[in-house]
Amino acid sequence: MGSFPQAARELPELATLYEVLETFGDRAEPHVLATVAHAGVEFPIVAAVVGAARADAPTLALFGGVHGLERIGTRVVLAAMHTLAQFLTWDHVLDATLSEVRLLFVPLINPVGMWLRRRSNARGVDLMRNAAPYPEAAATPLVGGQRLSPHLPWFQGERGAMEVEARALCEATREWVLPARRAVALDVHSGFGTVDRLWFPYAHTRRPFPSVAEAYAMSCLLDDTLPNHVYVMEPVSRNYTVQGDLWDRIYDEYTGGRAFLPLTLELGSWLWVKKNPRQLFDVLGGFNPIRPHRLRRTLRRHLPLIEFLLRAVASERAWSGFDAHERQRLESAAFAKWFA
Repeated sequence: MGSFPQAARELPELATLYEVLETFGDRAEPHVLATVAHAGVEFPIVAAVVGAARADAPTLALFGGVHGLERIGTRVVLAAMHTLAQFLTWDHVLDATLSEVRLLFVPLINPVGMWLRRRSNARGVDLMRNAAPYPEAAATPLVGGQRLSPHLPWFQGERGAMEVEARALCEATREWVLPARRAVALDVHSGFGTVDRLWFPYAHTRRPFPSVAEAYAMSCLLDDTLPNHVYVMEPVSRNYTVQGDLWDRIYDEYTGGRAFLPLTLELGSWLWVKKNPRQLFDVLGGFNPIRPHRLRRTLRRHLPLIEFLLRAVASERAWSGFDAHERQRLESAAFAKWFA
């Protein structure tokens, strides 16, 4: 993979990533997806692949750090990586699972944005609004994406141009997720509301997306398996619509006959602000738990969800593989719950 010692000294999350990769040892296959240079420092965007090598192996992919201010997303993914690396030193059950299942980690997609303490990348582009727009989409004004200025939030970038970081996320997904016969992607963000939400596509329209049956089945499986979980699972469009959403475009590249469910874990950062209003005087305070005990609680809080998703990906018919009658039943129930 090569090393980037200067970048690791500049960015603690990158140094932690290298440490976790050392814990995995030869169980993890690291890849530098791209390098982003800024102010004389070269920052790598690193992916790590663990487990089954077959192209069509069921896959769980964890992403973080799309928005540079939302450091907690990267830290949640790094915490999961650390726990899984430790499990692999002694847990024969996980070892056997990973002979059939692949894990993909891309914990820090926007390293320069994180270094600069801004939501966007260095060019002022909001990476999660940087995909090709849908002609029929009607995004929520401003928050759903704008092309007025890179000095305003939610800038989509120049029309027809995709940023290096966004391309890296898409290319990693095409390489290791889209070929899988069953896949779940979990992209960790923060900054909305006081509860933790699991969002699924589409973001550009309020109509249901084609895999809404799988989303509903996953929601029921989560409720039944972890009845005391803290998540509200819903389509992102219940809150706002977005033009240029990367996961909408990636989902639309997935071919039929298989199951792919991209999820966004949107951590309810307003609760941290409510408990500690002084956080608002820090540019990171609106998006991250500042006090150490809240940070530790957040890092352990989502490990059961990630373990659940790993088991769901490994299980053939837990949330996919429906016949036509069952799919129709699930779609009707999903419509009544989320779209009626």
